[in-house]
Amino acid sequence: MDIVRNSDGTLVVPVEAERQHADDATDGEAEASPDASPGTRVLHPGEGGYDEALAEWDRQQHPDREVAVSTASGREEAMAVVHAVAESEDHAVAPALAAISDPEASGEALRHVLVGGVPSVDAFAHEVAEAEGGEPLPAHQATKIIGEVLGELDK
Repeated sequence: MDIVRNSDGTLVVPVEAERQHADDATDGEAEASPDASPGTRVLHPGEGGYDEALAEWDRQQHPDREVAVSTASGREEAMAVVHAVAESEDHAVAPALAAISDPEASGEALRHVLVGGVPSVDAFAHEVAEAEGGEPLPAHQATKIIGEVLGELDK
């Protein structure tokens, strides 16, 4: 089963069903999400495993894509895009992407950030704040914006 990215940024990921013994009680089961079916779990930005799942979702969108490589110019433009989306009142991604010269390189830089997981996203958020001004975004917000940007690039 593939990972599904919802419009709100949540990810529906497959989970392996836990083995239950015949004498186990069922009243300790986790509450089901309305967006999840049996054998799946909904991950929200900031939850453990979200960054890794988002990176895997991105790989599923383009399985033949080479490993993400970040260039200096792509990373600079990626920082500008993330900052612009974060500062935008409506978090509009398309205008932020239209303002840069190489969206593909920016996407590759963002994919490269995701591969590193939470520490990489957190470091990137601090780098964005240093380069663009303002306070660093929490890692979960930066991850959500990265997912929105990658989703827009894949349209």
